[in-house]
Amino acid sequence: MPILTILDCDPGHDDAIALLLALASPELELLGVTTTYGNQTLEKTTANALRVLELVGRSDIPVSAGADRPLERELVVAAHVHGESGLDGPALPEAQATPISDDAVAFIATSVHHAQEPVTIVATGPLTNVARYLAEHGTGGIARIVLMGGAIAEGNFTPAAEFNIWCDPEAAAAVLASGLDVSMMGLDVTHKALLGPDVEARLRSAGPVGAFVADLNVYFTRYHRETYGWDGAPIHDAVAVAHLIRPGLIETRQRNVEVELESELCRGRTVVDLWRRTERPPNAHVGVDLDVEAFFDLLVERLASLD
Repeated sequence: MPILTILDCDPGHDDAIALLLALASPELELLGVTTTYGNQTLEKTTANALRVLELVGRSDIPVSAGADRPLERELVVAAHVHGESGLDGPALPEAQATPISDDAVAFIATSVHHAQEPVTIVATGPLTNVARYLAEHGTGGIARIVLMGGAIAEGNFTPAAEFNIWCDPEAAAAVLASGLDVSMMGLDVTHKALLGPDVEARLRSAGPVGAFVADLNVYFTRYHRETYGWDGAPIHDAVAVAHLIRPGLIETRQRNVEVELESELCRGRTVVDLWRRTERPPNAHVGVDLDVEAFFDLLVERLASLD
């Protein structure tokens, strides 16, 4: 039976690829998409989610807009990475559909209430919507949370922190303290999912959707080439979806993860007790390695099926 899933996202190039992978995967039943600020403003990320769904004829998937800012912090968006639209690169028509609501928390609650089994949330942006849901409705009816965010080692927005967690560290801390089954796909594994020229060529041979993703990656690569010298871009968020649909692609370790809230220098750092230096109980399955070849084989295969 497919896994009942809600994708909470901030499209964003890698969120768009994650959404397409989810739509192409029969292991999942996508109940809906909830959007948040992050890679761009909420208005733009919501429009991008609608545009990607229309690209593949899936306007039947409901989209609900959510948080437009963090719980306590000032709004910051990643336009320097994703461009003015949040999805710069290949042109997509303006969406014809509109969100079904502007209350993502209520949408999640209704979806969970009507579901025949617990629902999995895949969160690929700042965790504000998820934290608000848990604060208002608790953990009942949620099977697990798979999130893209954090890192064992270095950050990608500051030296200490990954962007999604940095944006709303209070929300991330609440999710990690929820007692739910949480899997954290951090930079340690997502930076290995580097989509370079070889995979781009395979995608272009896989049909129109694959070619669209390849074109997205051309734009996305510019920032990573300038910043890291990489000939490709890490498609972070697709790793979270892949972890759900293909267990075993990502090696994880069950460890304690705490989020730094007080220090401005280390704001949003995910402090992972990888070597069990403390007695804090494990609260997350932390990604430590990725089968890169199998991951990209899965991505190309699934995107080809959307044509």
